[in-house]
Amino acid sequence: MRYKTVSLTLAVILAASSLAIAADPFEAAPASEAPDTFSWSGFYVGANAGYGFGGDGDISSEGQLGPNIANIATGARPGSVDLDRNGILGGGQIGYNWQAGSFVYGLEADISFTDLDDDRNIVTPQINTGLAQGNVFRSELDYLGTVRGRLGYALDRALFYGTAGLAYGRSTMSVDMFAPNGVRQFTGEKTGTNVGYAVGAGVEYAVTSKISLKSEYLYYDLGEEKLNVQAIPGTGVAGGYDSKFNNDGHLFRVGLNYKF
Repeated sequence: MRYKTVSLTLAVILAASSLAIAADPFEAAPASEAPDTFSWSGFYVGANAGYGFGGDGDISSEGQLGPNIANIATGARPGSVDLDRNGILGGGQIGYNWQAGSFVYGLEADISFTDLDDDRNIVTPQINTGLAQGNVFRSELDYLGTVRGRLGYALDRALFYGTAGLAYGRSTMSVDMFAPNGVRQFTGEKTGTNVGYAVGAGVEYAVTSKISLKSEYLYYDLGEEKLNVQAIPGTGVAGGYDSKFNNDGHLFRVGLNYKF
């Protein structure tokens, strides 16, 4: 009797289970959620540091009067001098990006304080005596700023971009020419803010949703600057020289951005 009761109970349980399975079939496991795609859109601020080189290049000088012209022609005064304005720089940037698909475009403004400078003392023979006389050329860039557009292609958290726009900077240029006895005969100095352009490229990688690291190259050109190197009264010379400085250079820098 007990065996029949147990068998009947098992039959009822199996039948109920079959009905439950038929009424409520197994549900498929929920699909795993896709990871969030990083977006470059938004406002950001950051800091940068780097190294600049190659500023100024060839400085050409021309005489203003006959004796000055003759000095350049005979090598008594240098007609061309090569300066390499090298040094470190550091500053900050601010910008905004918009992302459309894989393309990213934006605006960025930055300013860097620099230690870019160079000076060169060129010794030349005096035209009549052949005695050595010094000619000192100097150039320095105090700061450099840019306002640029950026256009890039994003591979998720990696952004490859090109950039171009306005550049400006404060530079100082000077020339001093001496007699064989060390007396300064010609001098000229000019300090001012120059405006030109900058162009370059870089890569930026988002370490987190807020922080990204970048590496960037820029070429800047602030135009040609002409310096009037005048004769100093009472030193036995007259006239002067026009020295033209090419106010340009290259930058390599790294930076960190924080996106809001």
